[in-house]
Amino acid sequence: MEKFEVFRKDLDSVAVLNIQGFLDAHTAPEFETELQKIIGEKKFNIIVNLDGLQYISSAGLGVFMGVIEDIRKNGGDLKICCAAPKVYKVFDLLGFPSLYEFYDTEEAAVKKFNKKTK
Repeated sequence: MEKFEVFRKDLDSVAVLNIQGFLDAHTAPEFETELQKIIGEKKFNIIVNLDGLQYISSAGLGVFMGVIEDIRKNGGDLKICCAAPKVYKVFDLLGFPSLYEFYDTEEAAVKKFNKKTK
């Protein structure tokens, strides 16, 4: 099984999760736990940086769908950045770009949140 890692950093009011490796049925609970920690801290501006993500399964996609309602009902959003073309294609095939904002860089996603809060 491919290694999976989640790294977190906070940039003012934005929490950034960088996920690396394979996001599948075995690793999705770890990703979900990290997202729930952020939500539990009442932080609702979240960026998921996919720079190191090599593969995502339906279980991984389900984590995104499982948290978005809670985030948005609290006035926040989840933005996705730095997806490799093959990873983005999976999101695109399932219509995620109509539900989530995708950015080429983490900086662009952070700027979008900063515009919202000003």
